[in-house]
Amino acid sequence: MRISIITVGLLALALSGCGTPALRGTNDLGIVIERDAGSVQIVTTSDRASLATVKGLGDLSHASVVFSRDGRYAYVFGRDGGLTKVDLLTATIVRRVIQAGNSIGGAISQDGRLVAAQNYTPGGVRIFDATTLDLVADIPALDAAGKPSKVVGLVDAPGDRFVFSLFEAGQIWVADVSDPSRPNIDKYPAGKQPYDGLITPDGRYYLAGLFGEDGLALLDLWNPEKGVRRILQGYGRGEAPMPVYKMPHLRGWAVAGNRAFLPAIGRHEVLVVDTLNWKETGRVAVAGQPVFVIARPDGRQVWVTFAFPDNGAVQVIDTSNLTVIDTLAPGRAVLHLEFTPRGEAVWISSRDDNKVVVFNTATRKPLAQLPASAPSGIFFTPRAGKIGF
Repeated sequence: MRISIITVGLLALALSGCGTPALRGTNDLGIVIERDAGSVQIVTTSDRASLATVKGLGDLSHASVVFSRDGRYAYVFGRDGGLTKVDLLTATIVRRVIQAGNSIGGAISQDGRLVAAQNYTPGGVRIFDATTLDLVADIPALDAAGKPSKVVGLVDAPGDRFVFSLFEAGQIWVADVSDPSRPNIDKYPAGKQPYDGLITPDGRYYLAGLFGEDGLALLDLWNPEKGVRRILQGYGRGEAPMPVYKMPHLRGWAVAGNRAFLPAIGRHEVLVVDTLNWKETGRVAVAGQPVFVIARPDGRQVWVTFAFPDNGAVQVIDTSNLTVIDTLAPGRAVLHLEFTPRGEAVWISSRDDNKVVVFNTATRKPLAQLPASAPSGIFFTPRAGKIGF
């Protein structure tokens, strides 16, 4: 019996594939952080299913993820200073390094060559080769007196730059890492205690929220020589501040069209800002102190999560009329949400109910539910092609 060369080749491919994951693309994959277990679930948004669990990622009580530009690798930043590179296709750890004592997130450079970690302890930014995780640069965060500062709000920016804020020092730094062996750093005064930051989808504006005063710091990265501009100054003027149970987060775009939707610290409000002139145009009263305020990809809706004791609710704002159109109860202790790339669905984590619930964003009805061990952050691979993610 004659066997064709093609048949032999196909047979060889089939045998070589035994015991290996099925071929698949990466654009519909994602990561769910299982904070207490120190593990991550690899999920697929198309099937709304979990594909695998990867263990051994350390302390994930506060964790963040960025992706390689091809979407195959996830870089997981853990609270214990761990930086772990995970292969989403083989569900394995490629390499793990402990790069600091306390870390809360990071970013990947515009060209995908570098991964940067922002650190509380010892303070500063450490930059790694994205392929090998070898350290290539160390940027201590020191004020004028040489005192270390926590780093927050680290994002990538066009021009092979990283932008971040120094909490105690009250500064915004812009690091040009075109030559990572010699980062060029520009420093700008920001205000009292910047606690987080975001960059607009076009990469032009960096905003740092201020914990020590009412307002935000705005830096135009096209015209940085103009310095930092203060916006929304005194938005709580005349009101007694409430206790802050959880710091708001700005990571995650809250920009819809020409408006930004931002959490008001210690208040039950979402602030609305015109991004053409950065002036306040409205406020939306919400159910509690907002933590995440995230716009659906089409900008028609903004979904809001809350701090304790209101963290079992998620509210939906219609951006056309600035009204709350729905209040959902996905579960106890909602920590994060992530939209699918085109926004037809949203995944919401419920830590205390050990589940992730997927909702249809048009009907706000549940589509699926996945078990997870104390889930927190949810991150999908299309972030790989977006500035600031």
